[in-house]
Amino acid sequence: MTKIVIDARMYGLEHSGVGRYILNLVKELQKIDTDNTYVLLLRKKYFNELTDLAENWEKKEVDIQYYTVKEQVFLPGIISRLKPDLVHFPHFNIPVFWEGKFVVTIHDMTMHKQRRDATTLPLPLYLVKRIPYKYTFRKAVTKSEKIITPSETVKAEIVDYYKVSPDKITVTYEGFEPDYPVDRASSREMEILAKNNLVNKDYFFYVGNAYPHKNLNRVVEAIVDINRNKGVSVLFVIGGVKDSFVERLGKFIKKQNANEFIRLQGFIPDDELRIIYKHSLGFVYPSLSEGFGLQGLEAISSGTVLLASNIPIFREIYDTHAFYFNPVDVSSISSTLYSVLSLSYQDKYKYSASAREYIKKYSWQKMAEETLNVYKQALTK
Repeated sequence: MTKIVIDARMYGLEHSGVGRYILNLVKELQKIDTDNTYVLLLRKKYFNELTDLAENWEKKEVDIQYYTVKEQVFLPGIISRLKPDLVHFPHFNIPVFWEGKFVVTIHDMTMHKQRRDATTLPLPLYLVKRIPYKYTFRKAVTKSEKIITPSETVKAEIVDYYKVSPDKITVTYEGFEPDYPVDRASSREMEILAKNNLVNKDYFFYVGNAYPHKNLNRVVEAIVDINRNKGVSVLFVIGGVKDSFVERLGKFIKKQNANEFIRLQGFIPDDELRIIYKHSLGFVYPSLSEGFGLQGLEAISSGTVLLASNIPIFREIYDTHAFYFNPVDVSSISSTLYSVLSLSYQDKYKYSASAREYIKKYSWQKMAEETLNVYKQALTK
């Protein structure tokens, strides 16, 4: 049997998009592949929690923080002792001294475009840390047998920046949970809305991190404009793990005197998240750069409206099934939000039905099948 090692140290929803990607890849690969053996490298939390693996899967505790010197020094030896035929690194942070065969998933190139304000580090340390980041990223691109990206947009960026052959890169679109509720509100849903203080509230929604490229400041300004100048009362609810970037956003909200319009909700569990999607006026996705855009699919699946930046990646993923705005123009964001507020029930229903049909093309199972095919190609090289 061929042995494949997956570096799953970023497994879990607390690791945002990468964590959800790994979680669903592991889940779906177990359903479709009984021919190969797999070893998951997991940090302590999920090494202890993940107990229902398939017979041809095993796990190894590797409680090493990612993006560290320790990762670079110790991980190659740990992997080598497992004697794998292939390793899958689901993020660019490969151990650069690993000499065996590997494939890498590169989710985006956002950090290549990163502004100075996208870090809390002092400028000298920030510049120093950019060197190993760029070096590791280049090694991931050049040393890998195959590269996986979640979109044609990211693939094109890698080809353009690193001048690698397009044949080396395979696009595997990500998926979403297809069972989001769209029927009438249940008592459980009302309990969740009450818990989050959202009963009978009109609100737009965003969930994710608050990094500068997520562009949330401009949405805050747009919400302020709608409330103060357009005669409506609407909230902007922001979900996500609280960190220094959320604290920075909170200071901006206070400076704008916008606390009555903005709700920093904190982490929202999955079973509550889908309800908050469903009952929102729409999900606002104002990013300046992304690699895929999973939250937009979740929003559409829940039956709500998607409002998104008019950037190439979102056009690729959502096609005509979003209300687009210029992400650097507050008036464009504001007018788009207001136009969605003004939609009739019939228009929203038509939009939702069409969008939900369109996104059926995205599935975690299909992504896993295509990833398995990448493994096979890499093993034969």
